[in-house]
Amino acid sequence: MATRMLKRNPEPARTVARPQVTVTQPKSEPAKPEPTPSTGVGGSSLDTMVAAFASELMNSRTSFHKLHLKVTGDGSFAAHTALNVLYDTIPDFADSLVEGYQGAAEKILKYTEVTPRTLDTVADGVAYIRDIYAMVNKLQGMLPYSEIVNNLDLVKDALNSAKYKLLFLK
Repeated sequence: MATRMLKRNPEPARTVARPQVTVTQPKSEPAKPEPTPSTGVGGSSLDTMVAAFASELMNSRTSFHKLHLKVTGDGSFAAHTALNVLYDTIPDFADSLVEGYQGAAEKILKYTEVTPRTLDTVADGVAYIRDIYAMVNKLQGMLPYSEIVNNLDLVKDALNSAKYKLLFLK
């Protein structure tokens, strides 16, 4: 049996040019003001924002419950069920927000009375869900307490679930 041997190419090996890597430092961003329980960001009171949002959540329970009772027509059972789940879970979210914040900030919040929003159609309900979602995002960006920010993610999850059911389940 003959042995096969590889012959070496007589030409010298070529060198491959490697790209140069330049390391740059990230651009320094101006420092963002740190929210504090008493001052918030941009001069608004974080305490006031949390109290106002908690009131909005409590009022939304009433608004969604009333809409739940008056929805009719095609898809009304799906809407009725989705709104039922939403108005049942919202009070616990409001409670969790207020109790967690008051414990973290070590102060009791003050609330102002606001009339609940009137919702006449499922489209009104979806628009309100979007508004509450935007309020949650704004509040999350201001809060220095990660545990409360995480709890507000659960509010957004419930809002997304209800919105999905209202938009797509008929």
